[in-house]
Amino acid sequence: MAEPSEARWLLLIHQIPPKPNYLRVKVWRRLQRLGAAAVKNSVYVLPRSDQAQEDLQWVAREIVEGGGEASICEARFVDGLSDEQVVAMFHAARDVDYAQVAEAARHLLKDIGSGSRISGEKRARADAELDRLKRRAAEVSSIDFLGAPGGGAVDKLLGDLEARLRAAKREKHPPDASGTIRERTRGRTWVTRKGIHVDRMASAWLIKRFIDPEARFKFVPSKGYRALPGEVRFDMFEAEFTHEGDRCTFEVLIEKFRLDDQALRPVAQIVHDIDLKDSKFERMEVPGIDRLVAGIAMAHREDEERLARGSAVFEDLYGYFRKKKGD
Repeated sequence: MAEPSEARWLLLIHQIPPKPNYLRVKVWRRLQRLGAAAVKNSVYVLPRSDQAQEDLQWVAREIVEGGGEASICEARFVDGLSDEQVVAMFHAARDVDYAQVAEAARHLLKDIGSGSRISGEKRARADAELDRLKRRAAEVSSIDFLGAPGGGAVDKLLGDLEARLRAAKREKHPPDASGTIRERTRGRTWVTRKGIHVDRMASAWLIKRFIDPEARFKFVPSKGYRALPGEVRFDMFEAEFTHEGDRCTFEVLIEKFRLDDQALRPVAQIVHDIDLKDSKFERMEVPGIDRLVAGIAMAHREDEERLARGSAVFEDLYGYFRKKKGD
């Protein structure tokens, strides 16, 4: 007798009581966020994986605790619904999500136009909208288990948008602007306030890593300090490099020195949201990095030690996004 083929799917079969009303909606929303497809009203399917099994187990527990019934089973479709039809269901659901992102991306491309110049205000709005679209595309991609066709079109549109805005930024600055700044700041002592936290930790790492490998750092009181010859100040009052508008020092340094490494963008968004506490980018990594940086500050009083610990964190975080981009 031939051995049965391995089950490809996981099914959640459930029955939810009519009361309380919110439980059915809550479970439905949870399953939508997981990317599950509805076979019937009370039967949902996910491609089989350890993560999918754990996710469905949490949903099943929630249903049972709410007074309902739930079972999870591994499945092969033998008759009736075919594997190809189930795959088509997943593709259709994700393509709807991708189409919404694609429509917004095309609208943004049309809005910024094809000319070489974009006003600063329009570029700032476009950057923020592009970041939002990239986050949404990443959310859809995370539940696109079977590679829906719409994903490729979205990637191309977002890539076109990024290239368009990058070209506009280059137009804004003279060709040698960043080179001139580097020459003025190379080999200097970089000065900032004592008691460094996320923006100063990250900015110091950025300076040493990408701007001035010979940089030395000096930590001074926040009030009454006068810069000495050969010093460059950052993230402090009247500093050469500090907050501008709604941008933190880390973001300002990236712009001033024209650091185009795309793996720095998510790092900058995380630093921004922790430092300014405005949830502008809503990065999922923010709570964890925030607590890690706070832990460094609580455990180490000396700024040199904080900088060493913080630099290791941001180096590894940058490495993660660089590797993720290359995958």
